[in-house]
Amino acid sequence: MTTHTTREWQDLDSRHYLHPFTDFRQLAARGSRVITHADGVYLYDSEGERILDGMAGLWCVNAGYGRTELVEAAAAQMRELPYYNSFFMSAHPPAIELARVLAEVTPPQFNKVFFTGSGSEANDTNIRLVRHYWDVLGEPKRQIFISRRNAYHGSTIAGASLGGMSAMHKQMGDTVVPGIVHIEQPYSFKYGAGQSPDEFGVTAARWLEEKIEAVGPENVAAFIGEPIQGAGGVIIPPATYWPEIERICRRYGILLISDEVICGFGRTGQWFGCEHFGFQPDLMTIAKGLTSGYMPLGAVMVSDRIADVVVEKGGEFHHGYTYSGHPVACAVALKNIEILRREQLIERVRNETGPYLQQRWRELADHPLVAEVRGVGFIGALELVADKSGTAYPGDAEALGMKCREHCVKNGLVMRAVGNTMIISPPLIMSRANIDELVDKARLCLDLTVRELQE
Repeated sequence: MTTHTTREWQDLDSRHYLHPFTDFRQLAARGSRVITHADGVYLYDSEGERILDGMAGLWCVNAGYGRTELVEAAAAQMRELPYYNSFFMSAHPPAIELARVLAEVTPPQFNKVFFTGSGSEANDTNIRLVRHYWDVLGEPKRQIFISRRNAYHGSTIAGASLGGMSAMHKQMGDTVVPGIVHIEQPYSFKYGAGQSPDEFGVTAARWLEEKIEAVGPENVAAFIGEPIQGAGGVIIPPATYWPEIERICRRYGILLISDEVICGFGRTGQWFGCEHFGFQPDLMTIAKGLTSGYMPLGAVMVSDRIADVVVEKGGEFHHGYTYSGHPVACAVALKNIEILRREQLIERVRNETGPYLQQRWRELADHPLVAEVRGVGFIGALELVADKSGTAYPGDAEALGMKCREHCVKNGLVMRAVGNTMIISPPLIMSRANIDELVDKARLCLDLTVRELQE
């Protein structure tokens, strides 16, 4: 690859590259941070600065950077069969073998998988597959999907429609897919005042029942939710929430979809978030940690309840992608799952490093900007407020999250801001020393944010 100075890279970037979820003019004015290489839990930029990656890329590099086994798996597959499709009644060994392995590591109701290129495409597939399922069963009126406000289910038209992010919907205009409605998220910090966590969990779940009754049970196809809402601010529901959601879905006969794109492959200390919260979905959306981000790959895990209908009675399913089950991506996913199993990374998160991260993370609760600390396994959030103890700051107290994020950038830490919530989702390979560094840097950046407000 051509070598350039940082300024040259930034100039080329500004002239040619439109970034996702970005204010293009703002980025052009400041210049992008050019990441050149990575190893373990660290990123390195074009200025030679080392950065602790508290977000595992974009919630995905579970096995960490620099895994030569994953590189070698991709190279070997490229030499043997770099590409072939799954159309024309064809298949290839990597996709077949990965389908078998996924049936092993997912909950027992899942024995079939539909491959996609991303989580967004997988949620598009969910809409098509679920509506097809109900049509085959002779209930074509069941078209409505219920999701949650501030949920993220992808950036395609269908995925963004399923999601409940108002800024995305505003830019979509009339392209929002019809037949999708939303309920409030189980956000106890915002909505749970005056209730115990267990009481609020049941209250929030019953918003689903109210919506089902409002639109007519006979019209509802499915409810979709992330076990923990990630991009929506790491919203961790009370323990009573998901069992009540499942009870409601079963009562009305609607399908339950668990979007495991973020929670899957060990983030909570279990293979999947639904296992952590104790519910059994009919479909699971997976991506990100499936390959640790080394190759693009997504999928829908399809339960026997659905597969038995669409396989035996459904005829041709008119849906698919050029890169469904891409052989190189599947080979990388197989090796990635092998690493997760061999190194017992998920067990480590559940029994050792996850509890330590949560212990250290909760120490930040004493900070004057932190109103609430949330976390499970290797995912966490800090809810920031400027008036926790009645402190009046002379500086601008708006956009605390963005102020804190800027201090993180300057001090070698990736910690994401969602509004005034700071979130982490680090690689599962983090050691205790890495965790100490993460929490210490997070505290430093919070302190610098206070100092900025006081100026």
